[in-house]
Amino acid sequence: MKNEIILIDKPTGMSSFGVVARVRRILTEEENRRRLVVSQQTGQPYQRVKRVKVGHTGTLDPFATGLLILLTGENTKRAGEFLKLDKEYIATLRLGAISTTGDPEGEITELRQEELGGGLCPLESATGQQNRDIDQKTEQKIRKIPNKTTVENCVEKFVGENSQKVPEYSAVKINGERAYKLARAGKPLEMPTRKVMIYELEILDYVWPQLVLRVKVSSGTYIRALAEDIGKTLGVGAYLTALRRTEVGQWRVQDALPLEKWLQNRVET
Repeated sequence: MKNEIILIDKPTGMSSFGVVARVRRILTEEENRRRLVVSQQTGQPYQRVKRVKVGHTGTLDPFATGLLILLTGENTKRAGEFLKLDKEYIATLRLGAISTTGDPEGEITELRQEELGGGLCPLESATGQQNRDIDQKTEQKIRKIPNKTTVENCVEKFVGENSQKVPEYSAVKINGERAYKLARAGKPLEMPTRKVMIYELEILDYVWPQLVLRVKVSSGTYIRALAEDIGKTLGVGAYLTALRRTEVGQWRVQDALPLEKWLQNRVET
């Protein structure tokens, strides 16, 4: 049985455990075919394996895509090494709205104009003084939308060490139960806070209401929580609409295979 490190580019709509299950099934079939051939060659009884050991090294939510590192066989004992590695993501935020889960899987609430503003980063006019013919009511409405300079100044504040509250819809255990299960049951939760490090935070694109960021962070950082914190600081609310993991330590998504391509290659070999 091989001890592999498998790089998968996870598709959207599938859980990390779902990816593990599909890979495990293929590897188990391979191992049983190998054992059968060896048994026929040696004349020894065929000992079938129930399943090959496969584990991931850091969960990606079903809506997220990108690098998922899988370990097989004895390598599964190294999962802790990979969990501690820094990570990089491309995160797409929807400003002007909030989600109960911080991502597109929750209940979405669009914020009204009168609910925008009031964050820690003062909102500047999206038009400045370029058009002095705008009536006062329209100008007040426009000033609810942060311009790029305001967003840049706000985002810059998050680079460095941050105290981050763990999302209620997470796999963290609270009194022995997964937080997301308690949250779905409507039970009150007191979520812990963590110290995390934001190494790099770069704006790739901003056209209201969409903000695209490249984020390099320490292990244990919740990008959903970061998105919500940015929205709160701007005073406009925010949630993640897309998330792609591009790096885990030295590993790159460019070196990974899409799940279906990996499965196809293994079946053909």
